[in-house]
Amino acid sequence: MVELNEGTPASSALPSRHEALERPVHPPSPSTIDLHAHTFRSDGVLPPSALVRDAAAAGVRLLAITDHDTLAGYRDLLMPGAAPAGLQLLAGVEINSITAGLPELWEGELHVLGLGVRSDDEGLEESLARQRDARRHRFERTLGRLRDLGLGLDASAAELGGDDETALGRPTIGRLLVASGHASSVEDAFQRFLGRGKPAYVPREGMGPTDAIDAIRGAGGLATLAHFAEAPLRMTLLGELKLAGLGGLEVFYRSFDQPTVAAVGAVASALRLVPTGGGDYHGDTGTYAEAHAGLWVPPEVGPRLLEALPHVTSSSYAQ
Repeated sequence: MVELNEGTPASSALPSRHEALERPVHPPSPSTIDLHAHTFRSDGVLPPSALVRDAAAAGVRLLAITDHDTLAGYRDLLMPGAAPAGLQLLAGVEINSITAGLPELWEGELHVLGLGVRSDDEGLEESLARQRDARRHRFERTLGRLRDLGLGLDASAAELGGDDETALGRPTIGRLLVASGHASSVEDAFQRFLGRGKPAYVPREGMGPTDAIDAIRGAGGLATLAHFAEAPLRMTLLGELKLAGLGGLEVFYRSFDQPTVAAVGAVASALRLVPTGGGDYHGDTGTYAEAHAGLWVPPEVGPRLLEALPHVTSSSYAQ
């Protein structure tokens, strides 16, 4: 784990991606780009085939599947005809990296997206396999804590299936709590049981942010910091991460309001980071179309991203 050092601002001054929008972004038209979406190969609810079908139907032409710690969802779509015509897919991954020295960050983590990685890169796959092992260990420990609380979910968890490439997480356990009647929603499950400081919380193990950046860059991808509303208050940290190879910043995020988009966009411009954007769709609160209706990623984001990924051929994407 790599330690990052920076002065700590007052926690009350930090914006949160989980706060309600005061000045929401109103998309002028359906966004043709979504660079942050999850399938049931990690903590989403849709199979990869359903996700790409729904994204294409919503008008998306450039889509990155960014499951946590696995490329299985992207690989499921490599067969000819698996993705709709006119939709360009990017291989992506989201790595929840652990920070040391910055405990006041959201759950002590920085989420690093790897956009346009080579899906057959052995070094990246070895790193992700270790991450998935840590996830499975955390998953089992969380089930054990719930069992100690009298909320046994072992039988339901055993029916989930999946394979060594599937990366289950806390939202999956949250859904089991909802299905068993112990929570009213996944959000409720996090607030009462699974979130940091709650009775069933288990700290994450795994890579630090610079390790995640190294693994992504080694696979030819653009390392991008996801949904980091704190960016304007963390310029020193971001400067350190850029020196370590960070290449992008998620400026256009579905739960960012207009002032946050402007502020995070100014940081990306100042540090010469590629601006990216996406809806972070999981599926717990509605359909893809409903979630996508609130997302706006300007069309010019696509060409700039693809320019930063010289090994990716723009085969079907059109603005």
